[in-house]
Amino acid sequence: MTASAEPIDLITEAPFDSALSDRYLVYALSTITARSLPDVRDGLKPVHRRLLWAMRLLKLDPAAAYKKCARVVGDTIGKYHPHGDQSVYDAMVRLAQDFSLRYPLVDGQGNFGNIDGDNAAAYRYTEARLTASAIDLMAGLDEGTVDFRPTYNGEEEEPEIFPGLFPNLLANGASGIAVGMATSIPSHNVAELIDAVTLLIDQPEAPDSELMQFVKGPDFPTGGVIVDSAAAIAEAYATGRGGFRVRARWSIEDQGRGTWTAIIHEIPYQTPKAKLIEEIAALINDKKLPILADIRDESDEQVRIVLEPRSRTVDPQVLMDGLFRLTALESRVSLNLNVLDAQRTPRVMSLKQALAEWLAHQFEVLVRRSQHRLAKIDDRIELLDGYIITYLNLDRVIQIIREEDEPKPVLMAEFSLTDRQAEAILNMRLRSLRKLEEMELKRERDALDEERKGLVALIESPARQKTRMKKDLAKLRDRYGPETELGRRRTLIEEAAPAREIPLEAMIEREPITVILSQRGWIRAMKGHNDLASADALKFKEGDGPLFAFHAQTTDKLLLATETGRFYTLAADKLPGGRGFGEPVRLMVDIESEAPPVALLPASASARLLLAASDGRGFLGTTADIVAETRKGKQVVNLRTGAKLRIVRAVPADADYIAVIGENRKLVVFPIGEMPEMTRGAGVQLQRYRDGGLSDALAFRFEQGLSWAMGGETGRTRTEGDMTPWRTARGAGGRMPPIGFPRDNRFEG
Repeated sequence: MTASAEPIDLITEAPFDSALSDRYLVYALSTITARSLPDVRDGLKPVHRRLLWAMRLLKLDPAAAYKKCARVVGDTIGKYHPHGDQSVYDAMVRLAQDFSLRYPLVDGQGNFGNIDGDNAAAYRYTEARLTASAIDLMAGLDEGTVDFRPTYNGEEEEPEIFPGLFPNLLANGASGIAVGMATSIPSHNVAELIDAVTLLIDQPEAPDSELMQFVKGPDFPTGGVIVDSAAAIAEAYATGRGGFRVRARWSIEDQGRGTWTAIIHEIPYQTPKAKLIEEIAALINDKKLPILADIRDESDEQVRIVLEPRSRTVDPQVLMDGLFRLTALESRVSLNLNVLDAQRTPRVMSLKQALAEWLAHQFEVLVRRSQHRLAKIDDRIELLDGYIITYLNLDRVIQIIREEDEPKPVLMAEFSLTDRQAEAILNMRLRSLRKLEEMELKRERDALDEERKGLVALIESPARQKTRMKKDLAKLRDRYGPETELGRRRTLIEEAAPAREIPLEAMIEREPITVILSQRGWIRAMKGHNDLASADALKFKEGDGPLFAFHAQTTDKLLLATETGRFYTLAADKLPGGRGFGEPVRLMVDIESEAPPVALLPASASARLLLAASDGRGFLGTTADIVAETRKGKQVVNLRTGAKLRIVRAVPADADYIAVIGENRKLVVFPIGEMPEMTRGAGVQLQRYRDGGLSDALAFRFEQGLSWAMGGETGRTRTEGDMTPWRTARGAGGRMPPIGFPRDNRFEG
C-alpha cells in the first residue's frame, strides 16, 4: 500500500455468493487435503506424519529411552504443525493405543487410556518412543527417497510423504470427516496384505477375487468375529464402500450340575467396554431380556465379561442372539476407502486400486533410493581415484603443498585432478596418510564398482525391480508373519445369519396365570393356575359373573373374538393383576359397542381355529393370520345380514372330521378336508337349515367318536363311538343326535 492510498480504495466489489463460495472452497480443499483424508502411499494424515517426524528427530528409536509426550507435542506444534496441543496429543495417544491401532506406531509409557473408554493422562505425565512399525514406515528418509518441503515458517523441513515398506493405510486403517466427504478404513493383517501385493507384482491384472484369497477381511486389534458372507465382503472391497458386521467372541463355561455362564473374550472394534456393560445391565434392570440374570466384568489385561442366564434351561444361542440384536455386542464397521492419491486428489478406491497405488509408490521409492545410492558411489569413486593418485605420487604431492602458495591449481594441472579431488587431498589430515594403501583403496573401489553395476541394472530393469521388491517384502513378512505374536490374525471370519428375532419367551418372564373375563367385560390375570371351580378364586362385582376363565402363561398372546367377526389380540403379560376385579377390556382394545365377546383363548402360532357363524357358514383359520397388533383388531369373519359369529374353537392336531349341530337339533358329520382354510371371508355352508341356525360345531377324530358330559355333579361323560350314521357331505341337513345328547345342543358345556 502506498502512502497516498486510502483503505477504501482497496475494497473490491464482488457478488456475495461468489465471494462466499470461493472462500468456502479454499477452506474445503484445505480440510480435505491437509487434515482429514489419509494419503494412499503412507496412510497418514499430516498431523500423524509430523508427530512421527518430530519423534524421529528427537531420536526416540525403539531402543532409546522414553521422553515426555509434552516434549514431542511441543516440538510438533512449534516446528511443524501449528495447531492446538490437545488435538495433537489426542492424535499421538491414538497412535499408542493397541486397542485402536492394529500395529501401534508409538510405544507409550503411562496412562494412554483403556478399552473401557477412559481418557489418557495429561501429556506432562506420559512418555513415548517409536515402535518398530514406525521405523519400518519411515525407513529410507535419509536416502533421497521422497521430497522435502519447508515447514509453515520456513525454518525447518519436513517430508511430504513417508517412504517405508510398511503398508500403513490398510494395516492400521483410518477415519476422518472432511467437507462433503469422509473416510473409514478398517485395519488389516500385514502378512495378508503382503501376500496380495506379491500377487499384484507378478499379475498386475489379477481380479479382485484372487486378491480375496489372501485378504480374507479386516483384522481388528480387539479381535471379534466378522459374520458377513464372503460375497458381501468381496463386494465391499471391489467398490471401496460397504461395511462389516462384527460380533463379540464368546464361549460357554460349565459351572457344574448343568449350570453354565457365557464368557465374552473379545468385543467389537471401537466399542467401549464400560459403556457396553452399562447397556447390558440396563436391559436386565428394565427386564427387556429376562432370560439374562446378571452380568459381571472380570477383565484384567484380557477382556472377560461373564453373563449369567436366568436358568440352566436357557438356550445359550437364543441369549446371545438377543444380546446381538439389542446391544453393541454386534456392531457394524463401515468401509469407505476414500483417500488422497499420489496427485493429492481424493478418490474412493477398491482394495486392488489402493494396493496398486501403494505398490507404484514403493517402486518409485526403490528407484529413487537406488539413484541416491548411485550418486553417493560416484562421489566416493571420484575421491578414491584422487587418493590413489596421491598414494602413487605422495612425495611430489607433499612437495607441492609445502612449496606452492596456491597448491590446488598446481595439483589439478599436474595430476589432472578435479576440484573435489584436489580439495579432498588438501583437507586430509596427516594421520590419514597411513590409510593410503594402494591395495585397500583399489579393493574399496572395486567393491563400489560392483555395487554400481548392480544399481544401474536395477534402475534400468523393471524385472529386477520386481524381484528386489518381492525380496524386500518377504523380509518384512518375516517380521509380521502369522506365526509371530504381532502378526497373528486376531479377527475370525465366520459367516453367520443375522441374529434371530428374539422369541417372546425371551422378552417376558414366563409365569403361570389364570385369565378371567367377566360377563360385563372386566378382565384380569391372577398369578398361578388357580382352581377354576373355586368360588374364592372367581370373585366378581355384584351383578357380574364369569364369562371366560382359563389357564395361560405370561408369554401368551390372547385372541378375543366378538359377535361381529372381529378379532383382537391381548398380551397376557399386560393384563391387570388379579387382586381386584381387573379393568374393562375396552380400555385395552377398541371393541365396537353392542358387540359382546364370543371367545377368549390363547393363540398358538401353529394352531388352527374352527370359525362358524349363526347362519351355518364357516371356515378354518390359523392363529398366525388372525393375530392383530393394533387396538382396532382385524375383521376375520365376514357375516351376512343378521348373522353373528358363534363358534371359535381350536382344532386338535389329529382331528379329521367336523361335527355341526343346529338349533333344530340336527347333527351332521363330514370330513375336515371339505372345510376350506382362509385368512378372511364368509366361508362355506356347513349345515342346511329350514328354520333356526347353527348351535355348535366341533373338530374331532372320527375313530374316537364324540363324547359329552352327562350333567349333574357326577362328572361322568358319555361317548358315541360309531358316528357313521351321521356321516354325510358338508351342507346336509343332518339327523337327530345320539340318545342322551345334551338338551342345550352344545358339545361342551
